[in-house]
Amino acid sequence: MRIQITTRHCEVPEDVRERARAQVEALGKFDPRATSADVVFTEERVTRKVEVILTVDGAPPVVGHGEGSEFGAAVEQVVDRVGRMLRKGRERDRDHQAPPLSERVPGV
Repeated sequence: MRIQITTRHCEVPEDVRERARAQVEALGKFDPRATSADVVFTEERVTRKVEVILTVDGAPPVVGHGEGSEFGAAVEQVVDRVGRMLRKGRERDRDHQAPPLSERVPGV
């Protein structure tokens, strides 16, 4: 998966960037169709915000926002949110599939 990290109006330590990259890379296990992710770090006065835009083939992009007093907490929050969205989407796809033919046709 291609991951692009962008910072706006702030400086983000390298260890936070690497941790964000690793955690976003791990989101690929929830949906193997994920092809790229954009991670945007923003600082507004005392609030640090992180946005993740995950591109999934054949589906609309998954967008999550997180904020906190530090970038590390905001990254944790946004990764949890995006992971939850991906899990719900996969469960929704699986639950809407038709039951096997043997269960639909009586006497077969």
